[in-house]
Amino acid sequence: MRSLPSLRGPRPPPLPLLLLCLLAPVRRSSEDGRTPAAPFTSLPVREEMMAKYSNLSLKSHNISLTEHSNMPVEKNITLERPSNIELTCQFTTSGDLNSVNVTWRKGDELLENNYLINATGSILYTQYMFTIVNSEQMGSYSCFFEEKKEQRGTFNFKVPELHEKKKPLITYVGDSVVLMCKCQGCFPLNWTWYSSNGSVQVPVGVPMNNKYVINGKNANETRLKIMQLSEEDQGSYWCHAIFQLGESEEHIEIVVLSYWVPLKAFLAIAAEVVLLVAIILLCEMYTQKKKKHSDDGKEFEQIEQLKSDDSNGIENNAPRHRKNESVGQ
Repeated sequence: MRSLPSLRGPRPPPLPLLLLCLLAPVRRSSEDGRTPAAPFTSLPVREEMMAKYSNLSLKSHNISLTEHSNMPVEKNITLERPSNIELTCQFTTSGDLNSVNVTWRKGDELLENNYLINATGSILYTQYMFTIVNSEQMGSYSCFFEEKKEQRGTFNFKVPELHEKKKPLITYVGDSVVLMCKCQGCFPLNWTWYSSNGSVQVPVGVPMNNKYVINGKNANETRLKIMQLSEEDQGSYWCHAIFQLGESEEHIEIVVLSYWVPLKAFLAIAAEVVLLVAIILLCEMYTQKKKKHSDDGKEFEQIEQLKSDDSNGIENNAPRHRKNESVGQ
């Protein structure tokens, strides 16, 4: 950890913040003599490194933190080509700035003596400057301010992302399909395509009976045309972009259907319709039959009732007739 320089001896004369930047130290590997993954220059060769990479553009990024920040602050940075990088973190606190410890890390690796600190009022600044020239220097760089609790700001460096259609492409046997990947506002050095129907990726593009055609209208896009599709062509297709600082890829799913598939669905729907119509007709027939049976029953009851009424009428008339005869006598 590193505290504010004013705590150690006389205060040095103020320097402009932009000049308080040190490039990272160069360390030689003791095993093979090659430059390690993240070379940082030491102070004696700072001017040499500045001259070496003077043709690169300077990318400046900053993060602001306060003593009341509840969550780490992150900033995602897209980088396509080698650049000089200047990262600045500022920390605002109501406490004593001299009691705040400042550190920098690349991932979990502590970066020592290659950053500077300055203070203005109640704001503490720290700045780290380095050069990214290869993919191994990409990643996360974090500044830490430790007072009562630790506050962190993180810069995430990554190569550009590719954009493609997220939903699976559904097509049919014998058809042709065009897959496209695009990099918005960037220009990869090279494009490649792979196919996979499992865990193994197979390069695509070698002419095979005019099966595949790879082209693109612009340098920031690529198109893969697959002709005479078969069910074996179903699966994942990966577009792969190569940049100076790394690689990026995305995938597109293809579903190849036989023409029997929609026909089966149609037949299933037709069968359901026929079954439904049959059920409706049976219900109608049952209702009509039940109604007819009910009407027949009522008619029979009415006939029986009429017979009963007629019989009762005859029986009632007979005594009256006999009675009238006795009175006449």
